[in-house]
Amino acid sequence: MPEFVLKFADTRGEIHNQVAEATSEQEARERLTGQGFLVYSIRPKGTIAGLSSNITGRRAKINLEKFLIFNQQFVTLIRAGLPILKGLDLLADRLTDPKLTPYIKRVRDEVRQGTLLSEAFRLQGVFPKIYVTSVMAGEKSGSLGEVLERYIIYQKLSLAVRKKVLVSLMYPCVLLVLVFLLIIFLVTYVVPNFAALYTSMSAKLPTITVILIAVGTTARSYILLFLAAAFVGGFLFTIWARKESAREKLDAVKIRIPLLGDIWLKYQVAQFSRVLSTLLTGGIPLVQGLETAADSLGTALLRRTLQKAGRSVREGQALSFSLAATGVFPGLAIDMIEVGESTGALPVMLTSVAEFYEDDVNTKMTAALSLIEPAIMIVMGIFVAFVLIALYLPIFSLADTIR
Repeated sequence: MPEFVLKFADTRGEIHNQVAEATSEQEARERLTGQGFLVYSIRPKGTIAGLSSNITGRRAKINLEKFLIFNQQFVTLIRAGLPILKGLDLLADRLTDPKLTPYIKRVRDEVRQGTLLSEAFRLQGVFPKIYVTSVMAGEKSGSLGEVLERYIIYQKLSLAVRKKVLVSLMYPCVLLVLVFLLIIFLVTYVVPNFAALYTSMSAKLPTITVILIAVGTTARSYILLFLAAAFVGGFLFTIWARKESAREKLDAVKIRIPLLGDIWLKYQVAQFSRVLSTLLTGGIPLVQGLETAADSLGTALLRRTLQKAGRSVREGQALSFSLAATGVFPGLAIDMIEVGESTGALPVMLTSVAEFYEDDVNTKMTAALSLIEPAIMIVMGIFVAFVLIALYLPIFSLADTIR
């Protein structure tokens, strides 16, 4: 008889992993559900969890905005009283995103064969874990429409915050690129041309001009080598940065950057609070919600921190105490979570934490950018002034000699 690896949560919210024999995944799922367990995943023994059609090991990505539109349409159909399979049939051929279509069709085929909707989405390996867990909670509670609506609200807010941050960073990034290109143009084109002029005149050059010309001529001679080295270095860094240990080290560096490190941490805390609030409101146990929220974050450092906090909660500690023990979360967030636990309104308080830190990130980002932009302009002005003085100083000296 085939063996399956089972991952499920018991009535106390503790997550278990075990291997059991069953004739099919459906039988194993029905057996656990009949015992009152919340099934997290079931996969044949020997397969790799989360393996999708992407054999390179890199997880495929879907367009979250197009996926949000699909969910809005899906909820509307469910609210209208259509069965889930019929709703998937109607939407599978009418999606605006061609990359999403094959995944939804495979979900529809899995559901037609008797697989639960949450398991069908999980098997694709491309959908967010918070979405799969939310669908599972909706199936368990019989309120799939309400749970999906909460996910839609969460996703809209998350995308809005992300867009706001990206738009805020766009102008400084463009400015930095232009400054970099200007520096390359001055050093590799303007400076060598002046060097040729001064060589033909056999002029005696000041030290500052000699240094600048040496840098410019060297850069012009080896510009292709410098670009190749930068490309290879960037490629090797990208490969190294994909490792879990490397991502943790980079996150540790990010969190120590003055001003920007604090903004980055608060943005991650806001994302975590929003995800966990959505899951708890949907009926997911706290321990399982912590695990899903940790996997939903894009930072390895906080993921490991939350996994440690989850083990502490599983042992009976309060969430606020477990997060405080990590030494990473801001004190105000911990205090607010502690109040939410003591009043029995943890999901509501987590939403308040998310809103507070999202506003704080927006305010501090605006303040930081108002300082960064003038700083970039000042550095560019100083560099251009240095180049002009170094290049034109010999001309002034020659004019004085002629006079």
